[in-house]
Amino acid sequence: MLAAFAMPHPPLAVDRVGRGREKEIEKTLKAFEQAAAEIAALRPDTVIFVTPHNTSYADYFHISPGGSAKGDFGAFGAKDAALQKGYDRPLVSAIEKRAAQAGIYAGTIGEKDNRLDHGVMVPMWFIDKAYTDYKCARISQSGMAPLAHYRFGQCVAQAVKDENRRAVLIASGDLSHKLKTDGPYGFAEEGPEYDAYITRALGRADFMALFNVSEKLHGRAADCGYRSYLIMAGCFDKRALNAKLLSYEGPFGVGYAVVSFYPEGPDASRDFGEIYAGQMLESAKEAKNTEDAYRALARRSLEYTVKTGAELKLSADELEKLPDEMRGGRAGAFVSLHKNGQLRGCVGTISASTESIADEIIQNAVSAGLRDNRFEPVTTEELPWLTYKVDILGDAEDIDAPDELDVKRYGVIVSGGRKRGLLLPNLEGIDTVDEQIAIARRKAGINDNEKILLRRFEVTRHE
Repeated sequence: MLAAFAMPHPPLAVDRVGRGREKEIEKTLKAFEQAAAEIAALRPDTVIFVTPHNTSYADYFHISPGGSAKGDFGAFGAKDAALQKGYDRPLVSAIEKRAAQAGIYAGTIGEKDNRLDHGVMVPMWFIDKAYTDYKCARISQSGMAPLAHYRFGQCVAQAVKDENRRAVLIASGDLSHKLKTDGPYGFAEEGPEYDAYITRALGRADFMALFNVSEKLHGRAADCGYRSYLIMAGCFDKRALNAKLLSYEGPFGVGYAVVSFYPEGPDASRDFGEIYAGQMLESAKEAKNTEDAYRALARRSLEYTVKTGAELKLSADELEKLPDEMRGGRAGAFVSLHKNGQLRGCVGTISASTESIADEIIQNAVSAGLRDNRFEPVTTEELPWLTYKVDILGDAEDIDAPDELDVKRYGVIVSGGRKRGLLLPNLEGIDTVDEQIAIARRKAGINDNEKILLRRFEVTRHE
């Protein structure tokens, strides 16, 4: 891996799209040209593009298949601005092989659109002005945890070595989309804060800072480059880097950063994947040490079933030690599992389906770990990494209008005919009642134009 470049992808940077407006991001254009000149000087065999705008999946890294691909900027009013590039098929196969060996789901199946996306085409447009004698690979981000992206980056670097390629990686992505009130996505105070944080981290090659960015800051900033940067970081695991921030600006309300990275030699201290994994494991241990009876029971239940295949049965002595509400009360309950800061499963019941809250937790913890069809079943090896959250639902009450809801205080149940969707209160990234109702509609499969009935409930949260 000769070098990597973090690059944004504003289509109007292409003159035939911008038609003069590209001059408003002059710093970015000059940085593009500098990056392209540096890539031309390196003369890579392959340029690997990591993009947020191609086919992507929650639990799988998609790599574009085939021998070549083409695309144009017709969606942005410039169909005559077109690109075509051959794929490095042996390298793609090597990446798939290395990912499989690492237990990471990645491959070429599932493509929905074989045309080059603008996350690839904008950087490629400028590279091709300086250098065209290369093949490429196009990799999509996934919905998996930050550590999985870093680990996948390690696989990419190993594949490059396996195939004896001279490669450059382009981590395509814009920073915050919420820098200005008159921008296309509005303003959030976290936008400028996030961009300052990430540009500082990238400019110093401080990849630990990428792992440690808060979920709130990242989520509210609304960027699209974060996971591209993590894959890039993994490509340089245990390598010293010379990093340089070539430019940053955000005149249209979206942050554009161009950063170069050149490896300088081995550096065992930059084992960021293992450092972060150690932090997460220690955090899970600390959470276990502070568990209340609700979370402890959820953990015991899932661990017992994963290890034995049987359902946990509490003895009379164990039941006696539980709070009265858990033994004698009946209520719906949701159990959520997290691993490395990412959701790993969540299943619950809207109303009581067992004889006690304790039984409800035992049942739903197992379902969250083994029967949430959004995820693979939890394995024995994962158990030490999991943290648990238990929500006990209060009685639901009918309401007449959305203004009787409060996203921080109340969960919502949306009903339309036999369809019903529930969303818990006070969830990260959900700030308005309209968002809350819309997500509950989608979960139920209720269209926007269908009439609905609303109910609200409060929860007691154990986390």
